[in-house]
Amino acid sequence: MRWDRLFEDLEDQLASEWEAERAALDTEAERLRLSRLSLRERLRALAGTDAAVSVDCLDGTGAAGTVSAVGADWFALTVATRRGGALLVPFGGAAAIGMPHEAMLRTARAEPAVGRLADRMTLGFVLRDLSRRRIPVTLALAAGRELSGTIDRAGADHLDLALHERDQPRRADAVSGHRIVPTTALVWVRLDSAATLG
Repeated sequence: MRWDRLFEDLEDQLASEWEAERAALDTEAERLRLSRLSLRERLRALAGTDAAVSVDCLDGTGAAGTVSAVGADWFALTVATRRGGALLVPFGGAAAIGMPHEAMLRTARAEPAVGRLADRMTLGFVLRDLSRRRIPVTLALAAGRELSGTIDRAGADHLDLALHERDQPRRADAVSGHRIVPTTALVWVRLDSAATLG
């Protein structure tokens, strides 16, 4: 009888040690998985959902809305304001991104993305499309200044902006000046309410 109890105790002890070792391995595997998770993957898990997101930008401004699209180096918010519209934010223009805790946990469990064309669209690609469609935009620069106008051209690392009043079409007599803006200086690009991304 004593031997049976001894063997039962040994079996319980061994099972406990195996369970602890397995839990430690699972924890380490989860840490490794999280270390490989990118901001783009986390934001992509929110794209198309109704999860409320707030963005604190490097210029001190902020915006709230839902993530409508995610590209290679940018994301777009459908902005929750009276004006509506979309806000295009380069990853480098965001200082912090806020969301409900449930959404944060959901994004931490994001699955690796299957290669989609939208995932490869760079900021330059989107800026060239805005130029082609002649959509009036407002640019926020890292120096804290805002410029309104229409993108005439978008190069590899810069854009040409024709300055004119916000929400007006680009006409030669309405243009008050021109600026070359390096894309590294962009904090966000606001589109008028008629334009959307995603």
